[in-house]
Amino acid sequence: MNILITCAGRRNYLVDYFKDAVHPLGGKVHVFNTDPDSAAYWQADVGAVSPFASDPQYAAFLENYCTTYAIDAVLSCMDVDLSILAGVKEKFATLGIAVIIADPWVTEMAMDKLKTHQFLLDHSLPVTPMFTDLHQALESIRHGKLTYPVYMKPRWGMGSIGLYKAENDKDLIFYFEKAKQLISGSLDRYGMMKDEFASVIIHGSCPGQEYGLDIINDLAGRHMVTVVKQKLGMRSGETDKAVTIQNEILEKLGADIAAITRHPGNMDVDVFWDGEKAYILEFNPRFGGGYPFSHAAGINLPKAIVGWLRKDAVDAKELLTPKYGVMAMKGISIIVNN
Repeated sequence: MNILITCAGRRNYLVDYFKDAVHPLGGKVHVFNTDPDSAAYWQADVGAVSPFASDPQYAAFLENYCTTYAIDAVLSCMDVDLSILAGVKEKFATLGIAVIIADPWVTEMAMDKLKTHQFLLDHSLPVTPMFTDLHQALESIRHGKLTYPVYMKPRWGMGSIGLYKAENDKDLIFYFEKAKQLISGSLDRYGMMKDEFASVIIHGSCPGQEYGLDIINDLAGRHMVTVVKQKLGMRSGETDKAVTIQNEILEKLGADIAAITRHPGNMDVDVFWDGEKAYILEFNPRFGGGYPFSHAAGINLPKAIVGWLRKDAVDAKELLTPKYGVMAMKGISIIVNN
């Protein structure tokens, strides 16, 4: 059983989780990364330097690698290649390779924050005002339909790259232009510059406390569990400290989302909860930076995935039942390439 993790970056812990699942079966964990000097690359059993996901040859490189090294399943750690992987799912299935990625409409909706906003509206879920036009946002503020602080971020983006907070008109105008400049620079190398004139979104504040959801389905898209984590600390747009909690309303929200998306594996969702309403900030249909907190609380999705791939009976009580009140944080460790 050989697993390939693409865009692996610093997710060395995910490499270890899958090693624990496949090594007893004689399998290996492979990773793709554009930079060989990365934590996950060094930690993997086998590492390969891949083209950028925006490279036209990326899909062909991926297919050739998977057939050459007898890869059984592919999953991603980053947003940039999700749409590509979703697009090759059916073809790879004919080759006996499982691509554990949501369907194309889900990955496209999750990547495009305007489409995310429309998805929430279509399913009667709470939203905050959102604009791509600076002047419309300023007009809305003048008429009291939008209030400061407001936030700007790339319409297509990841993590906290290009996220700015504006407390007044001057901030809003300045950061809107700054976000556009960033998109046309660093983010464009990932192929994220989809629309030059509507590339930045402006949205209102979400009320309440921020939580992370791991919405876990089996490989057929059947919902298994939603793990709710209260975020206690953030670093570079990623959860740095969290505690698992029981919240029946947020757990039901996860089940409802799972029934719509039918995604395989994990869906990482950021949500604000004010005690009455849940405001979804964004979807990440992949292993997200918050998964280690679920793993620390007793979830073992990598082992479950390997079991599903092998058509084994997976004990959901053992592998997919979280413990509540488990607080964890990320630290720093040194990885040496020997």
